Amino acid sequence: MGEQENCLGSTPGRPSKKRPMMTAATTTTTNIESLQGRQQLSVTTKKRVVLGELTNIPKIVELSSIPKPVHPKPKSSTSREKEEVVKSDAHVDRCPDVSRKYADAPLIYQHLRSLEVEGNRRPLHNYMEKVQKDITPTMREILVDWLVEVVDEYKLVSDTLYLTVNYIDRFLSSHALSRTKLQLLGVSSMLVAAKFEEITPPHIEDCCYITDNTYTREEVVAMESNILMFLNFNTSNPTAKSFLRTFTKAAQEISTFSNLQFEFLACYLAELSLLDYICVRFLPSMIAASAIFLARFTMLPSIHPWSLALQRYTGYKASDLKECILAINDLQLNRRPTSAQALREKYMQNKFKRVAALCPPSEIPSHYFEVVTGKHSSEAQEAPL
Repeated sequence: MGEQENCLGSTPGRPSKKRPMMTAATTTTTNIESLQGRQQLSVTTKKRVVLGELTNIPKIVELSSIPKPVHPKPKSSTSREKEEVVKSDAHVDRCPDVSRKYADAPLIYQHLRSLEVEGNRRPLHNYMEKVQKDITPTMREILVDWLVEVVDEYKLVSDTLYLTVNYIDRFLSSHALSRTKLQLLGVSSMLVAAKFEEITPPHIEDCCYITDNTYTREEVVAMESNILMFLNFNTSNPTAKSFLRTFTKAAQEISTFSNLQFEFLACYLAELSLLDYICVRFLPSMIAASAIFLARFTMLPSIHPWSLALQRYTGYKASDLKECILAINDLQLNRRPTSAQALREKYMQNKFKRVAALCPPSEIPSHYFEVVTGKHSSEAQEAPL
């Protein structure tokens, strides 16, 4: 019995640790077939997305005067205000599970708000007029719309798109660039953002491919290095998407919104702001709050889009958001001529509930921008989608 317990043979029921051996020929054949399969897959799935011609666009300054950037009024961080924030969050997160999940949301939100106002994280609101000599807002719009198509084609997350546009605007705020290098800046910024956000970012060869090999591998690497040096390798930055996640959850909890269409609509409106150079002057949190306002107004135009709880949660009154709301609303209603089509086509797909086809009333009632009272808040809560 003791000899049987001490024997070195494999124990019944336990899988053997030995693996079947493969010959060198078998291994080589398997590797070649796997490589050929990957090459064939990459050829069939990747598609070159053509960018409109930037160099033939006449150099016209469309915006003669750009208003100064809109920033929220500074608030004192007293203990009473912090207590109000906690109370408002308790009102938002009525469900115990949600309360636990977003227990640290106030502190995270305050931290993001403090980061977004830092000067080194913000582009100049008038860099087209002050810095750039060969690039116009129309060229920027064409580039961003093309990047929307590239991000969608390569199945990248929307956070990559937001960071990409942020890098572009900040880089152009301090570097005068030729229009022939604008697409290089765009694709290199996307590469940097993808390496920060994506699990599997595109390769440099992919960046050359989608530009129809307009730029070489060395040029993309050099521009990527310039962007990273400019950012001081700090690739993290709050974007409208960062705030939209929190605001969307708050809006759903407050108004019993459970419709996926509402979330897609808010995302669509926030991404519309990326196309417009005018929206550069708005803070990301302001754009996210304005997208929530417009999404609620589009789906329930007869109900006040803002509530007292949302006002406390976001820190914005409806009057604070008016200028940003009207700018995004003009984009939503196509009131300004634009050549951008990729973003609208993206959100016309069934998987996004065709939210780009939703059209709000042509005018937003003026009293919707007045101070929100408890009555408005209760009305919004009683009107589910």
